[in-house]
Parts: sequence; C-alpha cells; structure tokens
Amino acid sequence: MNISLLKKIALSLILLATVHTTFAQTPILSENARVSVITCGTGNESYSLFGHTAIRISDPNQFIDLVYNYGAFDFNTPNFVAKFTKGDLQYFAVVHPYTDFINEYTYERRSVYEQELNISDTLKQRLFENLTTSLASGESHYTYKFIDKNCTSMVVDIINKTLGTTAIVKNTDTDITYRTILYPYFDGHFYEKLGTSIIFGQKVDELGTKIFLPLELQKSLRTVQFNNQLLAKENKILLEYNEPTPSSWWNNFYTYGLFLGFILLMNNKIINQIYFLIMGLLGVFFLFIGLYSSHHELAYNYNVLLFNPALLVLLYFYYKDNNKWTYNLSLFNLLCLAVYLLILINKAHLLIVLPLIITSGLLLVKLALKNKKKISIVI
Repeated sequence: MNISLLKKIALSLILLATVHTTFAQTPILSENARVSVITCGTGNESYSLFGHTAIRISDPNQFIDLVYNYGAFDFNTPNFVAKFTKGDLQYFAVVHPYTDFINEYTYERRSVYEQELNISDTLKQRLFENLTTSLASGESHYTYKFIDKNCTSMVVDIINKTLGTTAIVKNTDTDITYRTILYPYFDGHFYEKLGTSIIFGQKVDELGTKIFLPLELQKSLRTVQFNNQLLAKENKILLEYNEPTPSSWWNNFYTYGLFLGFILLMNNKIINQIYFLIMGLLGVFFLFIGLYSSHHELAYNYNVLLFNPALLVLLYFYYKDNNKWTYNLSLFNLLCLAVYLLILINKAHLLIVLPLIITSGLLLVKLALKNKKKISIVI
C-alpha cells in the first residue's frame, strides 16, 4: 500500500469523524453570534410570486454562517402532481452556506432583507439546537398547506417554540381577507390572478389573521415585542432590486377581454358550445378537487355557480335541439349566475370574473329567448 493511498484513507476517516461529531452535538455559539429572519423578495416565476422566508445563524468566531430553508421539496417524489393536488406532498428543511444562498438570489435578481432577532445568547443557542434537531430528526418534514403550513409559518413556529411563547403573531392587515392580501402579488401576472380567483373557495375570503406570507412576517416583526423590547432589530438590506412590473403581450386583461368579446360577436353555435363545454368541465374539476384535495383553500368553491357543471347537461340538450330543456336549463344557469353575483358583491375577485359573468349571461339569455316556447294567439 503506497503512502498516497494511506493519506487518502486517513483524510476520509477524519472527515467522517468530523461529520459525525457535527451532527451528534450542536456547536456552542459565541457571544458574537447573530440569528436573524431572512425575507426574500418576489420573483417573476410562479413558484416565486410570494417570496420566501428563512433563518440565518451566523457566528464568525466559529466560522458558522448558515441559512435554514423550510421550503424544499423533491420533484422526484412518486406521483408528485397527484400528491401536490391532494395536499399530501411533503416539504422539508434544508441548510445552505450563506454564500450559496445569497449567490442564488443575486443570480435571480431578487431582493433579500434581514431582521436580526434581539434575544439572549441562551435563546440563540436554543434556536440553533432546535433547527439542528429539526433537520436531523425529520421534524422539519411537513405536509404543505398554502395558508396553514408553509416556509413562513414553519419559521414562525420554531421561533415561537424557542422563545417559549407565542410572541410572533400577525399584527398587520388583519381586517382584510386572504384573497385581498394575495392580489397585489399578481401584478403583471393576470392569468395567474384569474386562475387563483376561480380555484380558491370560501377559506380565502376569511380575514387574514394568520401569518402565511414572507412580507407579512417581515411587517409583523417590526412591531412584535418580547421581554418588553422589540423582538427584531431594524430591517437590513442584503440585496435590493427595483425590477419593473413584468409585462406580457398575452398575459393581460386585454387578451382576456378580446377572447370573450370574440365569442359574443361571433354568435356561432359551435363556438358557444365549446365555451359552455369548457366552463362546465372546469366546474366538474372544481367540484372534484374540492372533495378530493386536503387543501382547505379549494373546498366550498362557490365559483361553480359560474363554472356550472349543469352547463354540460344544457349542452347536451342544446346539441340535440331540445327546445324545452334547453330553455329550462338556460333559466336555471341564469338563476345560478344571479346568486353568484350576489355572493361576489363584496368579494375581491368580482371585477376579474365580471367579464365571464357577462359573457355567460348574454349567451344564456340568447339561448333562452331562442328556445322559448312560442305562444299561439287565436283571434
């Protein structure tokens, strides 16, 4: 056995011993250690529209600078799409060196802000240990829920656990709904906004009393008190990009309006049937997903009054030229639209779905008038 090989074996044994020691015992932080909440700005991709939250542990004396991220998931998970739709997809925490983390956001040109926690050295050590234990034991694995369980709520939970009290609570925008809170994040993303408006049900119309978005946590931390002092110090800018609102030639209100206007102007039987088919199938999907999925945001979706499965039955009689049932089902769907409009009077998504309500209403009125039974008058 040559000397070079012996050196390689010895180095491997040292590395293994170091890794084992690191995971067996959390290093003791020095008095210069800092713990902070990291808030990442929004991005242009669908997965980054709402930003991100993480925790940073930094100790120059120990050469420690780590970022704990509770928003990881595995694309290779079997039946990934089905699990995500069902609400069974497992998310988990990962830890990265701070340099890798900040380089990624520099590359993506996304802003990053830091709020150092104003807590004792004992609590800093406890948070570090809780984070390490969470990763090593599997406690960091959780079933993702859009409002109730995500990367931001997990950070809130582990900090509150460390402090031994529910110190971090939401103290901003508690008088508006979750749906209203979400809407500004869709600037420049019209169809994402429309899709979210119609697939989300009753839960997102509740008052937004839970912290579920990174920027909400950032705002709340500015006023949260712990031990008679502010929990977080002044917000520090790590990266800041003032990117213009994205624009798209197709992802906007104008293409939406042109498409619906085209349907009305053409007044073509086949086009109208295709429109009713799409609306009815979407309604069936919303009903199915509301019953199938564990995502509470998708349940009790009153938008099925607009995307009404009954349109499929209407479509059948419309195709068969059955005047009586086409007329009756047209009136039924118009009644559903009227109820839907009453429900939406005080909802945030009234204006974005109003063109669909008008389009469906006009098509149904025309269909009802066309198939109304003619009354013979004998003089």
